Amino acid sequence: MSDILDQAVTELNQKLVGSAFDGVAKFSITDEGSVIIDADGARISDEEADVTLSATAEVFQEIMEGDQNPTSAFMTGKLSVDGDMGMAIKLAGLLS
Repeated sequence: MSDILDQAVTELNQKLVGSAFDGVAKFSITDEGSVIIDADGARISDEEADVTLSATAEVFQEIMEGDQNPTSAFMTGKLSVDGDMGMAIKLAGLLS
């Protein structure tokens, strides 16, 4: 397993405490793998999702640390979104 993916799961689960995320989202981290987020929390997996957000490990880390706004990352091409845009916006709100 990738240290980056392990760290992503830990950080995402901390951010999701007390939230009610009712979809399935995937963070695809370039050259590392994927993390699934659903009602059960975050886990390393590459299963199907309602929305897939793709970025480099650096951009993903900046989003997690609050140094990069997810919407700005999308608008500047640093983050790509494939699937349910409404769910992506909801997820961005939970992570901010």
